[in-house]
Amino acid sequence: MSQGLSKSRIISNRQCPKRLWLTVKRPGLLDDTATKAAMETGNNLGVIARKLVPGGVLIDTDALRAALRQTAQALAAKPRVPIFEATVQHAGVLVRADVLIPQGRRWRMVEVKSSASVKDYQVEDAAIQSWVFRQAGVPLCGEGIAHINTAFVYPGGDNYDGLLIEQHQSGAVAALQPQVPQWIESARKTLSLRQQPNIAPGAQCTDPFPCPFQYHCIPPQEGYPVHILPHGGKLVAQLQAEGYTDLRDIPEGRLSNPRHVRIWAATRSGKPYINPSLRETLRALPCPRIYIDFETLNPAIPLWAGTRPYQQIPFQWSCHIQQTDGSVEHQAFLAEGHGDPRPEFIRTLLAAVGKTGPVLVWNQTFEASRLKELAEAYPPFTARIQKVIDRMVDLLPLAREHYYHPDMMGSWSIKAVLPTMAPDLAYDDLEVGDGMQAQEAFRHILSQEIDADERESKRKSLLAYCERDTLAMARVVETFEGIAR
Repeated sequence: MSQGLSKSRIISNRQCPKRLWLTVKRPGLLDDTATKAAMETGNNLGVIARKLVPGGVLIDTDALRAALRQTAQALAAKPRVPIFEATVQHAGVLVRADVLIPQGRRWRMVEVKSSASVKDYQVEDAAIQSWVFRQAGVPLCGEGIAHINTAFVYPGGDNYDGLLIEQHQSGAVAALQPQVPQWIESARKTLSLRQQPNIAPGAQCTDPFPCPFQYHCIPPQEGYPVHILPHGGKLVAQLQAEGYTDLRDIPEGRLSNPRHVRIWAATRSGKPYINPSLRETLRALPCPRIYIDFETLNPAIPLWAGTRPYQQIPFQWSCHIQQTDGSVEHQAFLAEGHGDPRPEFIRTLLAAVGKTGPVLVWNQTFEASRLKELAEAYPPFTARIQKVIDRMVDLLPLAREHYYHPDMMGSWSIKAVLPTMAPDLAYDDLEVGDGMQAQEAFRHILSQEIDADERESKRKSLLAYCERDTLAMARVVETFEGIAR
């Protein structure tokens, strides 16, 4: 296949030529964790799509010649039936269509996407597919994109009828057809370069999707770059245009936002900022203090009856309870088996948090939203859940208003605050170190393909991670109290 071109590589070049060049020339630099998860979702969605279009034939081989031969046979077969993963090649470009549906003497091409709506790059994707199929002599009568219907509620029983909504894109695809040969030629030129394209980091690093080479293209910056100012937006651009690269070089009086000034002052002095009112704020937190944290899974394809695509399903909680005498008790829950984790999640959580004491969280919006959803899903628990929500205290705004350390680099996430107070609790010793990794670990637990030892290892890693989150909150408050005294 000339230049090794495919639809995905052409789209990569459209986003950033450096991305395509690195994909082909420096694959060892690729951080494909997110890509693998997306591919798994896409593969599962393809299986569902095939069930929704009965009577079709699947081109089920990764061998190029065999796929091309089987596709040609399926296109010529009588009677004609839907074809899945139809594979054709033209001008050195290989493409596979998710679904080809016979329409008279022609075919309707449907691409299946896991997004909640049609994206511009997906239309470009379909335009490339269509151009190659038409140039290869396959008569098409139209193109469509099927995407996730977020209003779909899974009834269970492996019934996903209604999960996908198809939107016809024939007009938009036809309008892009003249540009496809230019896109192909541009990708070829990129791959002909001996050195990677000299392209500065910019919006293309995340739009339309995060580039897996960001760690290569955007190495960690030394000092305190001005972009650490939270919600800096136009201000950061103005500062950079004025020649300021390090926060410490900005002159006094240039910043007006109180939070920005606070960050600037602490960074310039090298000393943490501590609000004098912190002591009184902490006195308002009686014991027992209950620290909680949730982990959730939001699959594009619902796994449990009564849930919707991308709905946040809580599967794990951690709880540290601090008594008046300073003693701390830890409790935890992690779903087992393949059943809906929510009923046991909320039952055990309500038992753990009891009826008295503030319920402390880091970023209340997340935990409170999950609890409200559980209250709607399980009416018998509604009143008790609401009482837990009413007891909630958000530590994130408390930290924002009362504390800042230069090492936090403009962030008040628990992972930014904790190392400035308790470096012994940093997350770098954990196998699961963030929420995305927690989701992936739980997906593996649910998989039928891992053995008992690996499943148990994943469970231990998840329990350790979630426990660290609530222990971190308790340690932060303890340190705040020491600072206040």
